[in-house]
Amino acid sequence: MSLLAALNPPQREAAKYLDGPLLVLAGAGSGKTRVITHKIAYLIGECGYKPGSIAAITFTNKAAREMAERAAKLTQGVNTKGLIVTTFHSMGLRMLREDAKFAELKPAFSILDSADAAGIVSEIIKTTDKQEIRRAVSRISLWKNELKSPAAALATAEDDNARAYAKIYDRYDATLRAYQAVDFDDLIRLPAELLDTHAELREKWQNRLRHILVDEYQDTNVAQYRLLQKLTGVRAAFTAVGDDDQAIYGWRGASADNLRQLNEDYPHLHVVKLEQNYRSSVRILKAANSLIANNPKLFEKRLWSDLGLGDAIQVMPTKDDEHEAESVVMRLLSHKFQHRTEWRDYAILYRGNYQARIFEQALRNEKVPYQLSGGQSFFDRAEIKDVIAYLRLIANSDDDPAFIRAV
Repeated sequence: MSLLAALNPPQREAAKYLDGPLLVLAGAGSGKTRVITHKIAYLIGECGYKPGSIAAITFTNKAAREMAERAAKLTQGVNTKGLIVTTFHSMGLRMLREDAKFAELKPAFSILDSADAAGIVSEIIKTTDKQEIRRAVSRISLWKNELKSPAAALATAEDDNARAYAKIYDRYDATLRAYQAVDFDDLIRLPAELLDTHAELREKWQNRLRHILVDEYQDTNVAQYRLLQKLTGVRAAFTAVGDDDQAIYGWRGASADNLRQLNEDYPHLHVVKLEQNYRSSVRILKAANSLIANNPKLFEKRLWSDLGLGDAIQVMPTKDDEHEAESVVMRLLSHKFQHRTEWRDYAILYRGNYQARIFEQALRNEKVPYQLSGGQSFFDRAEIKDVIAYLRLIANSDDDPAFIRAV
């Protein structure tokens, strides 16, 4: 039985298409991960691609792990050693470690996290004002994501404020070089710039990677798009999976214009639309479609479902946040009693972590057991960062922020 037999016709078309650049316009719940994992299995199992010549790029480590697991299940009995399923940052890191000399870095260069970056900026501008430090760090990050050097940032600065930030960027960049260190944005910026300026590097990576698949393409920024372009070259053997209606990261440099840019840069771009939703009822999709219809459109699509009409959508007004939390918990208890369900059958979604405490209190008041998802990362704890500072120092003796933390 064919690997692709379980896919619907548009999914199958996307998985089989290998004649150039492909954009899979995947609405919410339309099986985009399924398409990517089946395409990986198809490339290896039926098209004879070596696993090491395929890279699937996602935005989070969690998504990469899940994708790798699903691809492994589809390719059971086939050797997939070398298959790259990774994030943009991890892909950039892999390239930089291998070709560090081109960036004038030693292979054991340090990677600074956001707290380290903020500390360096704080030293440069001689302030502990967290808001001002955040503004400077954010501005530098956006310039790096746009592939702007400190000199370019200064040349295009629109006012004195921007010029001041560009000078901070210049000193920050020099400090990182002195420390033999990079920040998270450099993990994408530097490989993109190196591929642009070194033909031998470009050839090496283009020959190594024969097909690249990118998930959540609508969330890519300028640097990520340029990296994809340079890695795929004139063959443009890539599958970009995205949806302009799900572009929500503009505030951190992502550009849905990259979808429009694909159309302009690749006139022969093939587009496949996944419009069947496997997650929601008709009523939810009708409500979503009526809202999405107000978005500026790059590509027209209409999500549909065969999962039935579904329950009515209810909007519940409440007096304040405490009343809201109490009402949600009471409805949960009532539903559980009526339907004899388990606690694990329920989830409460809130907009920001600041709302968690009120819901926690309402759940505790009714003795409802719960698990809180999210919160502070283990590796962000002060004592863990202290230990890691020693490890960083062992790997890179030029890492001054790690030395200062250890001391």
